[in-house]
Amino acid sequence: QVQLVESGGGLVQAGGSLRLSCAASGRTFSGYTMGWFRQAPGKEREFVAAINWSRGHTYDADSVKGRFTVSRDTAKNTVYLQMSNLKPEDTAVYYCAAAPLDSDYADEYDHWGQGTQVTVSS
Repeated sequence: QVQLVESGGGLVQAGGSLRLSCAASGRTFSGYTMGWFRQAPGKEREFVAAINWSRGHTYDADSVKGRFTVSRDTAKNTVYLQMSNLKPEDTAVYYCAAAPLDSDYADEYDHWGQGTQVTVSS
């Protein structure tokens, strides 16, 4: 059974940094894409960034480009989201997810973590 467990969320001031982690287990993720999504209150879930597990190819949303970096440690089966220069509009629950193809569409991800709250104060 696939499990994705996020950690690292919290409260940070605008301009600060946080690193989210997603510990993955339950299958081999070769060929999968690991994505980060976020959902703010009253808003739809939106794509943040993703990384291809095998090739390491990454892509991210325009709203976080230059501020957020996604990476993975295949030995630890863990995906990271390094967030810098955080803004109040980054406040959301952040989710880790896995998809069997490269995608930035939430519907194409078939495994999800429980989410971790990130709150950025102004």
